[in-house]
Amino acid sequence: MDQQIILLFITLGIAGVITVVVILNIIQNKKNKKYRDQLDKLEVEKNILDSSPVIPELSKVESITKNEKLEAMYDNWSHRLNVIRTEQIPKITDMLIEADYSLSKMDYKSTIYKIAKLEMEIYKVRTNSEFLLNEIKEITNSEERNRGLIIGLKTKYRELYERFVNSKQEYGDIANIISLQFENIAHRFEDFETVMEQNEYTEVAAIVKNIDQMLKHMNNVIDEIPSILLIANSVLPKKINEVETEYNKMLSQNYPLDYLNVEHNVSEAKNKIKDVLEKSKVLNLQDSLLELKVLVDYFEELLTDFDKEKVNRHHYEDANKIFNQKFDKISNLMSEIFSQLDEIKNLYNLSDDDVKELESIRDDLTALHDDYKVLVDHTSNNAFAFSKLTKELEQLTIRLSKLDERVDVILDSIGSMKEDEIRARQQLDEVKIILKQSKNKIREYNLPYIPQNYFVELNDAQLAIKEIVKELDKKPITIDVLNTRVDTARDLVLKLYTTTKEMIKTAMFAEMAIVYGNRYRSNVEELDKYLTYAESLFYKGEYQKSLEISINSLNKVESGIYNKLLKLYSSND
Repeated sequence: MDQQIILLFITLGIAGVITVVVILNIIQNKKNKKYRDQLDKLEVEKNILDSSPVIPELSKVESITKNEKLEAMYDNWSHRLNVIRTEQIPKITDMLIEADYSLSKMDYKSTIYKIAKLEMEIYKVRTNSEFLLNEIKEITNSEERNRGLIIGLKTKYRELYERFVNSKQEYGDIANIISLQFENIAHRFEDFETVMEQNEYTEVAAIVKNIDQMLKHMNNVIDEIPSILLIANSVLPKKINEVETEYNKMLSQNYPLDYLNVEHNVSEAKNKIKDVLEKSKVLNLQDSLLELKVLVDYFEELLTDFDKEKVNRHHYEDANKIFNQKFDKISNLMSEIFSQLDEIKNLYNLSDDDVKELESIRDDLTALHDDYKVLVDHTSNNAFAFSKLTKELEQLTIRLSKLDERVDVILDSIGSMKEDEIRARQQLDEVKIILKQSKNKIREYNLPYIPQNYFVELNDAQLAIKEIVKELDKKPITIDVLNTRVDTARDLVLKLYTTTKEMIKTAMFAEMAIVYGNRYRSNVEELDKYLTYAESLFYKGEYQKSLEISINSLNKVESGIYNKLLKLYSSND
């Protein structure tokens, strides 16, 4: 049994070792395959370099070499190709062999390093080869490529020439110069053919480029010369003449136009037109059309500025007229106030702050007038545009309006004092009338007794009226105190009038209740007792209490007596 177990363990151990060996072999084979594939790919790339089309292209150059310059280029390319084929590609082959050897020895670290160097070397050789091929093709493909370009340029030449011929009258004296330039371009086409026949391919590109640039310039010439001549010879001279005419007319009307610098700018514009025309004769159009359009826009804006100045002058004159009228009004008003200031101070208790405000307004008005005189001086010497003068006048007008508001506040204060005095005298008459009515009512109704509180209210009302009279007789009058006196007297007199009216009403109502109750006295003993007591209170002046006792006692005999008596009282009233 023990032997069987030992045998089993031995078997399992052997199986484990075999498994490990197999796994290691699989991993190694995968690595070998990976690096082998990379080396095979690099070898393919090396073979592609070895079969580069540089040799066939270089042989084409050999067949067309007819001048020293092209021959020197051919020798240079041959040398570079020889270096690639005899030095650089063999070096790659050697590096491939070394990497293959390292891989066969399973030296993977060395293999990876050599593969990386191979990739860099192949990239360098491929770049050299491609660069060399492109240089050679620049010559070998030159004829075909440049022939195609020349065909397009000739088509463009014919189109431009046809446009020129069809509108030749628009070019004036410059037409002959343009014709000569077309001839120069035609000669360049002939130069191209000559160079191509002599296989001077290194010169071809420069000729093609020169023709292309000349045609682009001619395209600008054909497009812009008519507009340049029209603007320079017709549009701008008319516009300048219009500006000069309007400018001189406005100067004669005393418009301040120095700030526009018109004369200098007109002179500069004429020089610029002359310069543009001179450059046009040699077909130098650089920025010419743009400069002319800028001048046209400038003179258009200048005419607009003239119109604005006319409008601004009209606004200025209107605003100036309004300002003067308003200033004169406020100035005269302030003069009138200060001429009566002592009288006003004597009549009313004008505060020191009010007087200081008046003096401040007068000082500010003087300063405003000084600033206005400066503005008038600027207007008369034509130093500033009306647009600027109008803005300055607007600021002065704003200051004047604020002064006007301050004057209104002071006038309202003084006017309010006068109104308060008048109103106080009117209310004095009114409270006197009300007081008199109260006294008459007392006399009219012969009450058996007048309570003491009535005489207290009467005395208070009379004293308050005397206080109003006393305040009105003061010089100056303190309006706040006067208003307080008037309010106090009015309240006391109205209170007296109300007291009088209520007392008479209560007394009459109480008397009516007693008289009405006399019909029940002989039959109702208790009622007689209450009415007797009510009469006693009535003659003592306690009218309200007398009314309450008589009504309450009667209500026991005749329900609803209060409303009935109230109707009777109302009908008698």
